[in-house]
Amino acid sequence: MSEEQKKVKETVENLAENQEVTNAEVTEPAEELKEEAVAEVAEEAIAEAVPEVKEEAVPVVKEEKVEEAFDWDSFGKKHEVYSKKDREKLESTYSNTLKSINENEVIDGIVVGKNNREVIVNIGFKSDGVISLSELRYKTDLKVGDTIEVYVESQEDLNGQLILSHKKARILRSWDRVNAAHDNDEIITGFVKSRTKGGLIVDVFGIESFLPGSQIDVKPIRDYDIYVGKNMEFKVVKINHEFKNVVVSHKALIEDELEAQKAEIIAKLEKGQVLEGIVKNITSYGVFIDLGGVDGLVHITDLSWGRINHPDEVVQLDQKINVVILDFDENKKRIALGLKQLTPHPWDALDTELKVGDKVKGKVVVIADYGAFIEIQPGVEGLIHVSEMSWSQHLRTAHDFVKIGDEVEAVIITLDREERKMSLGMKQLIPDPWTDIKGRYPVASKHKATVRNFTNFGIFVELEEGVDGLIHISDLSWSKKIKHPAEFTKIGEELEVVVMDVDEENRRLSLGHKQLEENPWDVFESVFEINSIQKGTVLTVSDKGAVVSLPYGVEGFAPSRHTKKEDNSNMLVDDVLEFKVIEFSKENKKIILSHTYVWKDEKPEKATTKKAATKSKRAAAKKVNEPSETTTLGDIAGELGALKTAMEKSEKKK
Repeated sequence: MSEEQKKVKETVENLAENQEVTNAEVTEPAEELKEEAVAEVAEEAIAEAVPEVKEEAVPVVKEEKVEEAFDWDSFGKKHEVYSKKDREKLESTYSNTLKSINENEVIDGIVVGKNNREVIVNIGFKSDGVISLSELRYKTDLKVGDTIEVYVESQEDLNGQLILSHKKARILRSWDRVNAAHDNDEIITGFVKSRTKGGLIVDVFGIESFLPGSQIDVKPIRDYDIYVGKNMEFKVVKINHEFKNVVVSHKALIEDELEAQKAEIIAKLEKGQVLEGIVKNITSYGVFIDLGGVDGLVHITDLSWGRINHPDEVVQLDQKINVVILDFDENKKRIALGLKQLTPHPWDALDTELKVGDKVKGKVVVIADYGAFIEIQPGVEGLIHVSEMSWSQHLRTAHDFVKIGDEVEAVIITLDREERKMSLGMKQLIPDPWTDIKGRYPVASKHKATVRNFTNFGIFVELEEGVDGLIHISDLSWSKKIKHPAEFTKIGEELEVVVMDVDEENRRLSLGHKQLEENPWDVFESVFEINSIQKGTVLTVSDKGAVVSLPYGVEGFAPSRHTKKEDNSNMLVDDVLEFKVIEFSKENKKIILSHTYVWKDEKPEKATTKKAATKSKRAAAKKVNEPSETTTLGDIAGELGALKTAMEKSEKKK
């Protein structure tokens, strides 16, 4: 038999062996018919496949066919031994033994193993997954059998290993959990990772959340590091979805428990009740006291009867002290406490013999521009107004006389025990400089003074501490026209003055400076007589006219219509020309000049002078100021002599 025939025969035999009759109604004759039919089919197949092998046809003995029909639908099928319901149950059981997982999916797994570096997790797949233990360090109590959520990174890596991640799974589900915890006001557990500015960083469901220092506890926390590395319970109090920020609070849990305690404590409070408390916090404005579940505030003004700069001068943190309830608000749950009220008021212990006019000593505790507060004894203060610090009248501040901490002596000016007010004075310790002021500063006496202040109308000078006087701007100079005192002197300079008037009642002195010299205008009246010719120098020129410097330091004014020169040109600055006096006013210290009248030889249209002037003065003035075309040194010497003689006569007449 050839190889091909052998292969065909094996195929047929295998087919015959694998075929099973599954129909339970097939009888024995049917099986025989089946075997005969199979044999017949096999022989025909062999004959067709290899006809050339057989040299002679092999006779085939055929048996008579059974008249019963062959069930071809049941041919080759296994007999059903289970009902339909049982079959569905078996299929379901089998399906449940296999879990269909997809990559990038979050599912739950069971911890089946654990070592120092890794955790083995069964997720119902063909192999178990491995997770680094560092991803689960926040679960300090993790053990075999615990259920954890995992993220399928890869069903199979290069080594055929299932790769899982707990951290990624937590991140994917964390925001849903955080939002649910916030909406439902749930209590969650988080791991404190590290300290940061103003609080702590907490791992909540894999999200780094912020725990402010004020939300750690109801008590102020001074050392945040003691919480690092611990698991704590929190409430989610704020979520910023835009910036992915979560704020948690541990204090909220404690506050819920304390609310009932606070309500109970406040219900028992009464004004004036004395309680023991612990100093919980110290601020610049006061001290917070823990009264056993509820806090109260002692304002800085209620810590001590005396003045203090900061509450830590009186109390310390964690110190036990007794306080008195001053007021409380049940709705806002605010309690105002006092410490100084437990001791008598210092004013009640003030010496009953103390009276107005007595001298006291104290320390400067507060300084303002208007004065200084002096502490006579703790809790008893008096005010020294700046006006009571010096007899001087010019404006100064209290800072010019005292500073904080100075020990000063003062005199009691007023004392009101009921209102608990006292005013003091320092200047009363020295004699009043205005006593016998007329004897020390009589009218017409000359003195030296220091310039202290300027005003538009004059200069204030100080003759001595507490004695000031005013020099009016018109009493500064006989000859110069001064617009502001700053043109004449400076603050701090020494100036010689003459006492013109003394007002002892109002403490005022009227002083003068120009009165130190004779009034030259008495002499100028005879020197600068009407129609007299004077040589002068042009100082300034304007549209209105020109200012001219005349002899003896006097200035005159030439109106614009009197400034034309003989050649019809206008005068210029520094021109030295002759001028004719056309007007003289002693009272107003004014001299009007004309250059035009000199070369036109015209008389002034208007001239004013004193008609009561004596003929001798006019004669002397004419001799001194005789008009001449040229001026020599002799002429100037003569004029000066005449001026001196006239001044001497005027002095004798006075």
